[in-house]
Amino acid sequence: MIDETLLEAEEKMDKAIEVAKEDFGAIRTGRANAAMFAKIFVEYYGTPTPLQQLASFNVTEARTVLISPFDKTAMSAIEKALRDSDLGVNPSNDGNVVRVILPSLTEERRRDYVKLAKTKAEDARVSIRAVRRKAKDILDRLAKDGDAGEDEVTRAEKELDALTKRHTDEVDAILAAKETELLEV
Repeated sequence: MIDETLLEAEEKMDKAIEVAKEDFGAIRTGRANAAMFAKIFVEYYGTPTPLQQLASFNVTEARTVLISPFDKTAMSAIEKALRDSDLGVNPSNDGNVVRVILPSLTEERRRDYVKLAKTKAEDARVSIRAVRRKAKDILDRLAKDGDAGEDEVTRAEKELDALTKRHTDEVDAILAAKETELLEV
């Protein structure tokens, strides 16, 4: 039962790391990448649809992305979704592709994105600590009910703490890399 609890906690912590990586990928940096468009939804035949399901992306230059819709009738909806997004872009449409030229980031905008990244990192840490708290409650209950010995539970709690530290350190490393990427000019 103890091993199952630790394994489940590790899986949930890994999931929190993956969510953090996705969130960090959606934060815009000076360079263009397709992950920036992951959280954008397009109104497609009355249904909010992820942009990545409606088009292919081609990064031609450091700050230029060509978006080729699979269905040309969705072109204006894609343009509208991009304009309404928080990317701060003004897409242009040539009939075949939507061209997105990312403006260079101002120092103030870079700092705002760093703050956003720090918020996302803290959310990931909170999620990891919540998983730890829940697993620790289960371990405490096992010890209290007599289903496991105190030595076993103590060992498991140390493993759980090491697991928590490793995952929070990973979040910190991802945040540091994102900050460096955001602040380079």
